[in-house]
Amino acid sequence: MTVIDTIAEEGPIAEAKALNDKLAGLDLAGRLSLVAGLGRRVVFTTSLGIEDQVISAEIGTHRLPIDIATLETGRLFAETLSLIEETEAQYDIHIQRFTPEKADIDAYAAKYGLNGFYESVEARHACCGVRKLKPLARALEGATIWITGLRRGQSANRAETPFAEYDAERHLLKVNPLADWDLEAIKAFVSDNGVPVNPLHARGYPSIGCEPCTRAIKPGEPERAGRWWWEQDEKRECGLHVAEEASVIAAQ
Repeated sequence: MTVIDTIAEEGPIAEAKALNDKLAGLDLAGRLSLVAGLGRRVVFTTSLGIEDQVISAEIGTHRLPIDIATLETGRLFAETLSLIEETEAQYDIHIQRFTPEKADIDAYAAKYGLNGFYESVEARHACCGVRKLKPLARALEGATIWITGLRRGQSANRAETPFAEYDAERHLLKVNPLADWDLEAIKAFVSDNGVPVNPLHARGYPSIGCEPCTRAIKPGEPERAGRWWWEQDEKRECGLHVAEEASVIAAQ
């Protein structure tokens, strides 16, 4: 029994703290290998962004027993869809696609209009709920550990991202193995290891979501300024990584 397994008996928050401390001293391969070796079902959700491509590359290269899933919202860029297949072929991995339910899309369109997300924050959150949050719940069914590509440098809202935290809303451990990586380190890894990336990154899109909701950023803007650019809230998120009940372990 590992130290982390022993602490798990004290509760999920203590377990997250122990895991956070352990991951801090490891490199990316070590972090992923540690989590994969805990003997639980681990799911990595990828948006095919440059950070997530680094994680997929390490999972595939080291043949780690980590399930990989993506939220195929129905509004993704063509470049993103092509990258899914390219990544699978290069690393001999399977990326499971989770799509929104047609009934949910129809209900949304009836209430707000297909592109009603431009009209209000409420409508935009409702769209994210249908196209991302509900599919995410299906992607994480049966998982006890969720891996993400969150980094502290992505936005002010993510500046305190820990390596591990307890997500009380979803009742699982959330692991962010790239929390302390900056964008230059990400780009260097991609270059050194021939990792396939979305061509939109070279066109000014550091953060890529659904096509109607993503624009290229302007010089000097934060990485996520191109997401839901018409809204004024600087901490805007889709809800995947922000939950009122989430218990966060302070970053170290």
